[in-house]
Amino acid sequence: MFTEKDIQQISNRGSQLPEVEHQIENFKKGFPFMNVLRPATVNDGIIQLGENHIEKYIGIFEHEVNRGIAIEKFVPASGAASRMFQKLFAFQDAVKSQEQAISLLNEDMHSDVKSFFDNLPKFAFYHQLPEELKEADADGHLPYREILEFLLTEKGLNYGFLPKGLLQFHQYEKVSRTPVEEHMVEGALYGKDSGNKVSLHFTVSPEHLSFFEEKTDEAAKKFEHQYGVHYEIGFSEQKPSTDTIAVSPENEPFRQADGTLLFRPGGHGALLENLNDIDSDIIFVKNIDNVVPDRLKDSTVRYKKALAGVLMYYRQKVFNYLRELEKASVAVPDKLIAEISDFLTKELCVEPAESQYYTEKEDLIPYLRNKLNRPIRVCGMVKNEGEPGGGPFWARNADNTISLQIVEGSQIDKENEEQTNIVGQSTHFNPVDLVCGVRNSKGEKFDLLKYRDPNTGFISHKSKEGKPLKAQELPGLWNGAMADWITLFVEVPVITFNPVKTVNDLLREEHQNS
Repeated sequence: MFTEKDIQQISNRGSQLPEVEHQIENFKKGFPFMNVLRPATVNDGIIQLGENHIEKYIGIFEHEVNRGIAIEKFVPASGAASRMFQKLFAFQDAVKSQEQAISLLNEDMHSDVKSFFDNLPKFAFYHQLPEELKEADADGHLPYREILEFLLTEKGLNYGFLPKGLLQFHQYEKVSRTPVEEHMVEGALYGKDSGNKVSLHFTVSPEHLSFFEEKTDEAAKKFEHQYGVHYEIGFSEQKPSTDTIAVSPENEPFRQADGTLLFRPGGHGALLENLNDIDSDIIFVKNIDNVVPDRLKDSTVRYKKALAGVLMYYRQKVFNYLRELEKASVAVPDKLIAEISDFLTKELCVEPAESQYYTEKEDLIPYLRNKLNRPIRVCGMVKNEGEPGGGPFWARNADNTISLQIVEGSQIDKENEEQTNIVGQSTHFNPVDLVCGVRNSKGEKFDLLKYRDPNTGFISHKSKEGKPLKAQELPGLWNGAMADWITLFVEVPVITFNPVKTVNDLLREEHQNS
């Protein structure tokens, strides 16, 4: 299947031939669907925190910070902003004159574009427009084509090229902020360590790296003085070795015009490699576009600290039990084994493949040790109000155990009525609001690559150079890539989730600063 030249190309990318061959096999056999048993709901897989609990867990987190734990904030930020402006791009391509622009804006199909122009002064980037582009003619019409050209192309702000993290999102009295800057402020409010150091890590595209470095250097000078912290900011790029091979519809390696193999980015699951390189005790994970102005940050800060406190609380219990299990089997009392089994089932939501009532101690102790000695994640879950995203479910795993999993729509068999009915009963969804514990009870860092489920990838149909192809995405970062983690779900308020998928989302009250 592969020539010597192919094998050299694979090697040059940092990939391994057996892994590429395995990807080919995945195309041939496909990926199995998840087997969801029921949605996770409040008091059945989702923890609901009362006010007293929030204060308790915040206190636990702040105590651990004072004791010197290392904290990192990990933000996937490599995505281009072009999808935010799809409708503006389409409008720009359609209009050839001011008269045509005026006519098209009166059509229903361009209502979103009309709303954009009608509310132009409400966008933070409005203040970067030249004054002549803000002036309407006698009939109240703006220079529509010229505004879009300045906003989207290199003749002006170049937002069609820049990543989402570097766009002006929020306007303050005299300044505006990008998502990167808002994440830096968030880091100062809940992510500083005992020495007031704020460690942030952004995953970026190589073509945008210099822009991120310039923006964070500039912002750090301002925020370090304002918040009394010092920043340690790192960047990484998605590794070429995580790209996956593309194939033809017949599952043969797709070859480009020059005869070389085609590799494509493996989706956000590829960032597990980047996350695995972070050397920290706990890691906050949050998407680049989920930020709010300062006036709404209190809820985010409180719940981030509370989620971290939940992590600290349960991690300590796990560590204590693991230390007990490290003793010789005969030294572990039956009562303690029963207690640990109960904790694993009722609090960590890991149900065994079969009843352990009659399981021999020499089999049960390794099972308990194995299930406790894993990375831990605490995931915020928001009540489902129609936003897209994966959901929290009880699911059966490859080893036949049952545990909590974040499940994406692509992992569900749409032709299985029972499965789709279960999905339809879901009350919450995943806003990508995670706190991760990545060290074991001895302080050693887990190799996160050992805790993913390779059977949770996804195959999609694309084309290149006019030819159809099949592409393969790696297990998603917060579903399949973390499938074998200890998982806890905690309900968080919807105000903590404010994504920006289209430019008009910035017109929502949550992104306006008044």
